Amino acid sequence: MWEGWRAPCHAGRVHELIEEWDAGLHSLDPLGFPGYADKVARLDGESVRTGRTAHYVLIEGRFGVLGGSLGVVAGEKVVRAFDRAVELGLPVVCITRSGGARMQEGMVALVQLARTAAAVRRHHEAGLLSLAVHQSPTTGGTLASYSSLCDLRAVEAGATLGFAGPRVVEQLTGELVGDRSHTAETALAHGLVDAVVPEGGSPVWIELALGLRDEPLPVRPPKPAAPMDASLRDGAWTEVLLARRPDRPTGIDVAAAVCTSWAELGGVDPVIRAGLATLADRRVVVIATDRHAGSGMPVPAGFRLAQRAIGLAGQLGLPLVTLVDTPGADPGSASENDGLALEIARTHMAMSGLATTSVSVCVGEGGSGGALALSWADRLFVQEHAIYSVIGPEGAAAILERDGSKAPQVAEHLALTSADLLRLRVVDAVVPDDLDGLDKRIDAALRDAEPGDRRVRADAASAPWVADG
Repeated sequence: MWEGWRAPCHAGRVHELIEEWDAGLHSLDPLGFPGYADKVARLDGESVRTGRTAHYVLIEGRFGVLGGSLGVVAGEKVVRAFDRAVELGLPVVCITRSGGARMQEGMVALVQLARTAAAVRRHHEAGLLSLAVHQSPTTGGTLASYSSLCDLRAVEAGATLGFAGPRVVEQLTGELVGDRSHTAETALAHGLVDAVVPEGGSPVWIELALGLRDEPLPVRPPKPAAPMDASLRDGAWTEVLLARRPDRPTGIDVAAAVCTSWAELGGVDPVIRAGLATLADRRVVVIATDRHAGSGMPVPAGFRLAQRAIGLAGQLGLPLVTLVDTPGADPGSASENDGLALEIARTHMAMSGLATTSVSVCVGEGGSGGALALSWADRLFVQEHAIYSVIGPEGAAAILERDGSKAPQVAEHLALTSADLLRLRVVDAVVPDDLDGLDKRIDAALRDAEPGDRRVRADAASAPWVADG
């Protein structure tokens, strides 16, 4: 299990090798390509440099050697580096600059894509973390193999990034890509990378992702307090209104309060956020919703990000924490056509298969299956004035009464308050709305839980209501 490191690291020295590997390897001439043997003989090393630093295995592209192209020796060095990292139990950091597979070596070069991808898989299966920082340019075979398969990926600002370089795209298709693709910004906007870092600024991001440095989520200024209607009496509808108060911290706000460090997993849906984080001095993977982003309702891409985060927790042997606050999944036509129900189902399946412990806290509104997919955890807590419901009261009123305005009356019958949820054994505990001490409560639950407790709780909640005969 990968735990990360807490030792100090100096950004300026983060790439210093304490041992270089395979420096003597050099390419032969598999195709007898005109002039290639003489060119190789004059090279100063290969297009990648590999070795070990104090904290990880480094694979560093060298664009000055035949455009950083991926040839047979470069592929061999990458494969050996990942396999040695497995033997040493170390993460891998890839710094890439490449123009693609080496044309002078033909198919012998191209098969390195598959070889290096397989090496990354072996490293993943060993439960180890891999990072990639794409420098300019990173294109072709390097991007279509090991560097894109790394667990977290960053790109330097201003870098050209794409499978085919813009000049090749123009030549083959007649399209001028402009700023529509191939940039650091478009890669981030489309969820292809997790961060854009300043040129030369990758060591800070690497330290953050490895757990060598603490950099928490920025805390957003609190929203103005929303006055409550003094005429309201205690009851389910009052709890609905309390859960939905605009000044109530939503999932990502709670993450900022309880996590001391956060390395973002990039996604295209602003409602579901995920990060490799530190909580109560332990490394965890966190999924947090943001009900104030857009409609507050996740789209399929958000659930795909959640699945990626769940998979990363399982791969690295880290606990998973989810902080849920959403009225439910986005029901629009675009989401339906993008497979909303399928992605919710896949998220349920990913949660059910997680081999590490998990804790979920409903910190506001838990709406229907879109929220439950993120809450299928070994311990499920609900804040005192949060709610969880099979459907929102307005939707229930529209179905049952054909009148959404009757939501306050219908809410009384949905058993959606924290007290109702505890009585029905749907949740394990009710926790205070106050965030002080929540990190310690989550940490204690992670230590107490066993993977698979999620099923035990759901079975226990179901059993009393099943009649036989």
